[in-house]
Amino acid sequence: MTSFLALHSGMAWVIVTLLSAVVTLWLMRRSKRSVALPSWFLGSLDAKDRRMLLWCLGIAMCLAVAIGFLLPSANSNSNPLPSTYLSGQHGARAAYETLLRSNYAIERWERPLTDLAATAGPETVVIFAEPLTREPANLKAVRQILERGGRVLSTGFWGAFLLPGEAGDTPDEFNFAACKLDPEGLDALAGSGEVWMVPQATWRLGNPAFRVDYSCAGQPAVVEYEWGKGHAVWWASSTPLENGSLARAQDLDLLLNALGPREGHHFYWDESLHGEIRSTWSYASGPAWNLLWGGLAVLGMLVVLSFSRRSGPVRDLPAVVRATPIEFLDALGSLYRNAGASSTALAIALERFRRTVLRLCGLRGQPLNAAEIAAAVRRRFPQADENLEADLKACEEAAWGETLTPREALKLIQKLNSHVEQLRTAAKSGAAFAKIHRVEPTHQERPS
Repeated sequence: MTSFLALHSGMAWVIVTLLSAVVTLWLMRRSKRSVALPSWFLGSLDAKDRRMLLWCLGIAMCLAVAIGFLLPSANSNSNPLPSTYLSGQHGARAAYETLLRSNYAIERWERPLTDLAATAGPETVVIFAEPLTREPANLKAVRQILERGGRVLSTGFWGAFLLPGEAGDTPDEFNFAACKLDPEGLDALAGSGEVWMVPQATWRLGNPAFRVDYSCAGQPAVVEYEWGKGHAVWWASSTPLENGSLARAQDLDLLLNALGPREGHHFYWDESLHGEIRSTWSYASGPAWNLLWGGLAVLGMLVVLSFSRRSGPVRDLPAVVRATPIEFLDALGSLYRNAGASSTALAIALERFRRTVLRLCGLRGQPLNAAEIAAAVRRRFPQADENLEADLKACEEAAWGETLTPREALKLIQKLNSHVEQLRTAAKSGAAFAKIHRVEPTHQERPS
């Protein structure tokens, strides 16, 4: 059967390659500034782009098939993991389904152990078949399960490390052949019958609470002891519960006796410490995740190459659209309105009026007050509006005030503009010169 990892890896390569091809072609079409793509995407591609897409699809399919054939199967007999999902020789699927069909209230535990420890009690029984962990949080969770009265079966070297007591050790002499265990002691577990095991670790004695039920070549192979309110059982390996050894001799009886009575207990077969499922994000880990990152790197390279293959831009940048005068006036008016600066706008208009009038009167630009400006205008334009002096005085007083409303400021600015238009008209027609007498220029005037 094709492995689960192989399927995920192949799918990851297919998805990444397709994504790379589509994004690259889209960027190429965008860089050419062509018309919008039609509904049928392939119909918008030229011959070179279509050929590139077909090559990408072919490479993706070949990689998926190669990965599916080359990766080893997870259910092969060479996989030593005693997982309830594996049906190989060293898997534990047969033991799990046997307990399930024997009406044991058993389930796989695939979430963090801290969640199980928070709800554990005297009815809790947990199986740790060759756990793989050294995290303090998991050690604390197992200790908490035992202190609350739970029962724990743990196997192997790391299974001994997981249990409280820290008595696990490596055997003096490694013997990878199956060993017929010798029963010891008077506990019920020691009376399970003939048991075969391939020990992978041993147990250091010294604590009177440790009771040896079976041994192999004089070294402990099955140990049980009380811890807090709970009960702990340790095996030197998980051989008796594996698919290839469960039906041999009384290996199944050893498993049932290690678990204790069926009634009134809830059994959990831990899969969270097998390195496969530790959290929700663990589904995305493994070879598929690594291949996905590699595919993203290839995608980034294709994006860079799709742009760098051109020597320069294919067209000039569009000109910046300038705002119309009316939009500028609206923005300026909004600025003055939000700032409450009506007097400032009037002061600016008055200064512009002063400069314009002095230029019409032939005078140098000097700071003059309203009365001086009105006197200069009367000398140059005797027929100027009779309200000129009053309007200039009102503007000068309002420009320094803080209570001027926008409506009042608008009226005053309109009056200033009206006076300017009248003076410009008079200057162009020359009517003012017919009714005035020539006067000597002062230090503020010059002959025009």
